[in-house]
Amino acid sequence: MPKPTEKETLLKQIRTRFNKASKEYALLQDGDNILIGLSGGKDSLMLLQLLSERSRIYKPSIKIKAAHVQMSNIPYKSNINFLQEFCDNLSVELIVASTGFDASTDTRKSPCFLCSWNRRKALFTIAQESGCNKIALGHNMDDFIETMLMNITFQGAFSAMAPLMQMRKFPISVIRPLCLVNENDIARYAQLAQYPPQTKNCPYERSSNRQQMKELLAQLEELNPEARYNLWSSMSNIQSELLPPPTIKKQKTE
Repeated sequence: MPKPTEKETLLKQIRTRFNKASKEYALLQDGDNILIGLSGGKDSLMLLQLLSERSRIYKPSIKIKAAHVQMSNIPYKSNINFLQEFCDNLSVELIVASTGFDASTDTRKSPCFLCSWNRRKALFTIAQESGCNKIALGHNMDDFIETMLMNITFQGAFSAMAPLMQMRKFPISVIRPLCLVNENDIARYAQLAQYPPQTKNCPYERSSNRQQMKELLAQLEELNPEARYNLWSSMSNIQSELLPPPTIKKQKTE
């Protein structure tokens, strides 16, 4: 029996973590109609591949389609022909939409927030029009941890993202099945699978604090190679008796 290639071994490892997240957080249910947010980056391509495999399994029975939302005012481009071919090879329908925003209309919000918000709004519109009850996004474990570090540092709140989140204003849930997958593993697989890189000319890219959080996470891993996994575990291991209690002022406002 031939020895598995690095690509095959890595895919098996990623698939195992994908399946673990799907089971532990109850992300997939029988009858789900899922819209995959396909940005064209390595994470969303990996997510599409895994959900495509999963959709061919009898139980739970799920249906999937993909949506790519372009920003009309930001030169951050994906190869639409490649995305279409990628979806065709997996027999997945691809919907392409376009949206945009004016960064001068709300100076209280960063351009990165406005870009993300408008993309997400477009995805919700497509999901509702397509009869989907879930939207799948390609956030990996590093994204969760970086968001947590940003919220602690800049907002004074211990929060990140949820693997499964039911929206209040829409009958739609957001799922993040790659939440247990290390970004380095996805990046290496993308390299082996020869995913084409996106064209990144975003004028606001340097104004985001996420790159600094990536560097901070790398520094923490130099101190402790298990730092990433310990940080993840800390989000579900809140020892409230060893933390300051809410202040009287905060208790009154809640």
